[in-house]
Amino acid sequence: MKTVLITGANRGLGLEFSQQYAQAGWQVLACCRQPENAEELNTLANQYASMRILTLDVRNHQQIEAVAAELQQVTIDVLVSNAGIYGNRHAFGELDYQVWQETLDTNVLSAIKLAEVFADHLASSQRGIFVAISSLMGSMADNGSGGSYLYRSSKAALNAVMKSLAFDFAKQGTGVLIFHPGWVRTDMGGPNGLIEVDENISGMRQQIERFDLSQTGSFIKYDGTSMPW
Repeated sequence: MKTVLITGANRGLGLEFSQQYAQAGWQVLACCRQPENAEELNTLANQYASMRILTLDVRNHQQIEAVAAELQQVTIDVLVSNAGIYGNRHAFGELDYQVWQETLDTNVLSAIKLAEVFADHLASSQRGIFVAISSLMGSMADNGSGGSYLYRSSKAALNAVMKSLAFDFAKQGTGVLIFHPGWVRTDMGGPNGLIEVDENISGMRQQIERFDLSQTGSFIKYDGTSMPW
């Protein structure tokens, strides 16, 4: 049985990843900050014996280390670094720097910390893949409107970090995929999103399944389309 670890598994993309992988027969390690409040995730876990819920606040690096130690003997085939926040939409001149730091901590530093701590778990897989959920809003080439300083900068930084990680992870045979999921109808994306979450996750899972190491470090859309940096 293959194993996937998913952060931010209590809602949106993370919840759908958890459901689809559980339905496909994978062992699912579903991580979220407050499992006791994650009603939909708990309902899923009651349906699938292969699903395990773990308490993990990705901004808490000691907690990341503790979870990795608890899973020391577990081979992880796919790790989905999904937990993320938007920050705020304050315009230039009204920026909240504390929230900006929290956004960077959540969207960037947590991802590379996960990679460092779970490197051996992924290396023990015959085909380990680290998946980062990024955004086209992190693209320099695509920025034609400005604004969204917090979110844009965090996703641009995430892309840079993941691109470098791809070189280090290639040495151990682990791949890195960076996804732009698109505008999805989730709590973060809102009701006007262009794609349903089940179609979105199905598309990303197909790209993960088709992945080979020659693609490592690629920044792609959920349907495999290459994204501009």
